Amino acid sequence: MSSRCVCLLAFIALSLFTAFAQTSAFGQADSGKSVPKVKITPAPITSPSSGEQMYEAYCASCHGKDGKGNGPAAAAMKVPPTDLTTLAAKNHGEFPSAHVAAVIRGDSLAPAHGDKDMPVWGPVFLAMGQHHTADVQQRIANLVQYLKQIQTN
Repeated sequence: MSSRCVCLLAFIALSLFTAFAQTSAFGQADSGKSVPKVKITPAPITSPSSGEQMYEAYCASCHGKDGKGNGPAAAAMKVPPTDLTTLAAKNHGEFPSAHVAAVIRGDSLAPAHGDKDMPVWGPVFLAMGQHHTADVQQRIANLVQYLKQIQTN
């Protein structure tokens, strides 16, 4: 099976699991409130050299194009997505690059992500890069660099 197929299947399975965990089959949250249904589509394969392109493809649906946690899928989440523009401010003015990279890889749970509502991109990136760890490292480093650039003071 090709790497693209493996990547696509992994992403679809992760997306379906996340969507199922967030809503019941009837579009109801666990609290009984009606929540918007989220259309699940596979993430496109992007260039590992563009942090902005990866952000738009993998993160903006939840975190919003501006990174403030207001993406179109945010309303369907149990826990609102993090405002990614304030990560440095919440960390005494220092952008927590290592922590952000660990969260993206799936090595670290962020409290706001509760029970892993955020997809773990490390395995998806590994499949996209045909299991070359250098490709995964480049993707994560460039995505982290982009997030560092969108910080507000």
